[in-house]
Amino acid sequence: MTPHATRSMFILACAALLLAACGGTPEPTSAPPPPALPPTSAAPAPAALTPTVKFTLVTGGGTNTLVFIGVGGAIDKQVNPVLQVQPGDVVEITLVNGDGVMHDLAIDELQVASGSVDLQGQIKTVTFRVDQEGEFVYYCSVPGHRQAGMFGKLVVGEPAPQVAAGVSVVHNPADLPKPIGSRGPTNVRVDLTAKEVEGQLADGASFSYFSFNGTIPGPMLRVRLGDTIELHLKNETSSSFSHSIDLHAVTGPGGGAVFTSTNPGQETSFTFQALNVGLYVYHCATPSVAHHIANGMYGLILVEPPGGLPPVDREFYVMQGEVYTEQAFGAQGHLDFSETKLLSEAPEYFVFNGAAGALTQDANALHATVGETVRIFFGVGGPNFTSSFHVIGEIFDRAYPFAALGSPLEDVQTVSVPPGGATMVEFELQVPGRYILVDHALSRLERGLAGFLIVDGPEDPTVFQGTMTSGSGH
Repeated sequence: MTPHATRSMFILACAALLLAACGGTPEPTSAPPPPALPPTSAAPAPAALTPTVKFTLVTGGGTNTLVFIGVGGAIDKQVNPVLQVQPGDVVEITLVNGDGVMHDLAIDELQVASGSVDLQGQIKTVTFRVDQEGEFVYYCSVPGHRQAGMFGKLVVGEPAPQVAAGVSVVHNPADLPKPIGSRGPTNVRVDLTAKEVEGQLADGASFSYFSFNGTIPGPMLRVRLGDTIELHLKNETSSSFSHSIDLHAVTGPGGGAVFTSTNPGQETSFTFQALNVGLYVYHCATPSVAHHIANGMYGLILVEPPGGLPPVDREFYVMQGEVYTEQAFGAQGHLDFSETKLLSEAPEYFVFNGAAGALTQDANALHATVGETVRIFFGVGGPNFTSSFHVIGEIFDRAYPFAALGSPLEDVQTVSVPPGGATMVEFELQVPGRYILVDHALSRLERGLAGFLIVDGPEDPTVFQGTMTSGSGH
C-alpha cells in the first residue's frame, strides 16, 4: 500500500470515528480497522456550553491544497463549507489535521481560537456561543494560509442577501488595443472621462475610486511613433473633484496636465506628437497628485516603433497600485481614504488592476495555451512602491527594463519597476497549469497582490513532472 493511500485511509478513519461519536452514520467502507486516534487535546466543554450544533473540518482533506474539508451531514466533502447556525446556538467545531502541516482555526469577531494542530491526525475542538446574526469568517491564522485559500463563512441566522459591495472597477487584462501594424504616422483622437466610482475593493468592502473611463487602470492607449494625438478629457458632472492627465509619453509642460485641469461637467483637450518609442505611464496630476493616483487614476500608453512590435499570440495589460484606507486590511463595508497613511506610505492594500485578488478571479485571470507566446505590458501607478514583478514558474525570455523597447535582456527572472514606470516582458508557454503573478516583495501577497495566468494544454514530462504535495501557497 502506498504512503498516500495509507494516509487517506487514516483520515477517513478519523472522520468515521468522529461521526460515530457525534451520532452520525458514515457509509460502509472496505478499509481495514482504523488505527487508534492520537489523544485529543480538547478539554470537555463546560456544562454551560453544551453544544447544540457540531461541525468537523479536516485540513487539506486529501486535496493537497490549503483548504478546510467538511466531514458529515450537509457539509460532507465540501471545500471551505458554509457553517449555518442560528442565534443562541452553542457551536462545536472539531478540527482534524489531515495533511501533517501546522494549522489552526480562528474567528476574530467572536474571539474564537482553536490553538494549533501540528501533526497529522491531531484533533482540537473549540466550543462557543453565537448570539448575534451576521456572517463571520473562519480561517487558518498561520501566516499565508488564509491567503492561500484556508477560509470560509460561519453564517448566524438567515444568510444575508449577496449584494456586491460596489461595482467592479477591474480592467480585464485581455482588454487592450490591437497592434498598430505597418501603417504610417497619422492623426489619432483619444477620449477619456474622469469618473468617481464606488467600487468593490475586496469581498464585502467598497472604496471611493477615481478612474479614467470607470476602470483601474484606465484604458491602454496605443499609438505609433510620429502620430499626432488629440486628447480630450471630460470630467463627469457628478464628480466632486477636478481632474487632469499627465502622460509620460508627452514632450511638453506637465505632460499635458497644465492644459487639462478639468472641473466637474467640463471638457479640455490638447495635442501632442509621439516623439519617442516606449511604454509610458499616464496619471491624474491634480493636487494632491498622490491621492488621485492612489485612488486609481493611472494607465499606460504604448508608442510602437515603425513596423510595430514582433507578433505574439497573446498580449495582456496589468498595473500595480496601492490603496490607503482608514480601516484595517480585511474590514467590511465602505472603506475611507486615509491621507495619514498615504503620507506615511503605509497602504492597507496592494492591488493588480484595482482590487484585492482581482486577477485571481476566473473572469479576470490571464488565459493562454501551451505553445503560445505571451507578452505582458506591466506598469506601476503607485504612487509610492517599486514592484519586483515576477511570474512564479516562468522565466521571461525577453524583458525590456524601464520599457525601453530596443534591445531586450534575455532569460530574466524578476523585473524591477518603479512607481510611474513600466516594463514589457515576453515568454513562451511549455507547461500547463496555474502561474501566479506577484511582486516578489512577497509580504504584499498577503495584502491582496496576486494574479493568475491559467495555461491549458498537454503535459510535457520532458520539461516538468512531479507529484503534487500539500502545504504550498502556489
